[in-house]
Amino acid sequence: MILNKDKALKIADFLLQIKAVKLNPSDPFTWSSGMKSPIYCDNRKTLSFPSIRTAIRQTFSEQIKNQYETVDVIAGVATGGIAIGALVAEEMGLPFIYVRSSAKGHGLQNMIEGEYHSGQRVVVIEDLISTGGSSLKAVEALREAKCNVLGLTAIFSYGFKIAEENFENAKCPYFTLSNYDMLIEQAAKENYVSEKDLASLKDWKNNPQNWNQ
Repeated sequence: MILNKDKALKIADFLLQIKAVKLNPSDPFTWSSGMKSPIYCDNRKTLSFPSIRTAIRQTFSEQIKNQYETVDVIAGVATGGIAIGALVAEEMGLPFIYVRSSAKGHGLQNMIEGEYHSGQRVVVIEDLISTGGSSLKAVEALREAKCNVLGLTAIFSYGFKIAEENFENAKCPYFTLSNYDMLIEQAAKENYVSEKDLASLKDWKNNPQNWNQ
């Protein structure tokens, strides 16, 4: 879900400017799953651009405040959500924790790092949502720790239907600062892609598994 289209287009423009998102339908990327894709996203690049990371931090903070009446803790999802989550927590003056992809194999064997308490209202920060699997694993860990997860928010989502279904099944509300539809709209407007490329990009969104075969 997008809360503000104008801001979503602006965030999309930032991602395109710094090549945090790369679009190349004619020479597709291969994801770790083996799936061919015309898009590759690395939102960690936003951290290298002070003005852009500030805009992202401030947009997160503003939209979280508008969406939730009271938030006690910001939680980042390892690894992509840690840095931006810490920046958002700093912007909002809130404690920060982060959730590992799996528990440590030594020491206290924590999956959640930082100070938190049962019943605290938590908003989870991600950099990217694909299917939602890793994000929801973090949500589940927080729930098992008796935290009250209000929802999850991310910089960008591919907008896959499977992600919507997974979040709905987990009863976890979520929103993103921008998404694939906003991205390709902005890419077309700023001539990052041709009309032919735009058609191919839309085809991928509709049928990613069988695209370009």
